[in-house]
Amino acid sequence: MTKARRAMQEDLKLVDLVMELTDARAPLAGRNPDIDKLAAGKARMIFLNKADLADDQATLAWMDYFRKKGITPIRLDARKTNFKKAVVDGVKIACQEKIERDRPIRAMVVGIPNVGKSTFINSLAGKTAAKTGNKPGVTRGNQWIKIDKQLELLDTPGILWPKFDDEAIGMKLACVGSISDEVLNMQEIAYHLLSYGKANYNQLFEARYGAVPQPDDERDNEIVLWMENIARQRGCLKRGAETDFDKVSAQITDDFRSGRIGKVSLEVPEQA
Repeated sequence: MTKARRAMQEDLKLVDLVMELTDARAPLAGRNPDIDKLAAGKARMIFLNKADLADDQATLAWMDYFRKKGITPIRLDARKTNFKKAVVDGVKIACQEKIERDRPIRAMVVGIPNVGKSTFINSLAGKTAAKTGNKPGVTRGNQWIKIDKQLELLDTPGILWPKFDDEAIGMKLACVGSISDEVLNMQEIAYHLLSYGKANYNQLFEARYGAVPQPDDERDNEIVLWMENIARQRGCLKRGAETDFDKVSAQITDDFRSGRIGKVSLEVPEQA
């Protein structure tokens, strides 16, 4: 990561604009805090990717938050291919003073792993210009991609800081899939999602999973009881009708990541 950070510092000398992708469901947690320092003095854009999975009102609030910081925001779903005009229009806003030059605007695309950078570039370029994957770390080296006569992009590997000072940030990134599931406790993630959903999106979560059970004198953890109910509904059981918490946890997490629960955001600007 230190090597990649140094490489980014060198590459920044070559570009006019920094395009940052972050997950619309956790825009602040999904940003590397070093980018603001590294990109100081450059024109800035931020793309709230996977906005189709996020709470629309929260996304609008985040866009206003970034505008006030002098960063041009655009909401998008990088899996779709109809956002090129919005990107080009955003570049014109972010680079008003440089747009009339003879050479194209050169932009660096940055973001933490698995945020959708390669899919974004491929959709924008209209071809498979950058490698893609559904796990962190697919992009291994820098690539220049020509979009049109006015715009060239520099793809970079995702950078994730080596430790999380705030456990809540790590949990949000785990929920959206920015950290490999192989190193995570999926039961903790599912438990967190159900707890958060009950507190903030109760109607959506109960529509998907049924009402939150009422605890009794013997069992007072309503979230665990809820997980057990979901497991029974979905047949996530071991021998003897014992709850298979690993299996049901994986299903709950996948429901959130795929948007089957509904549009859910994990943070709002007031928390910034």
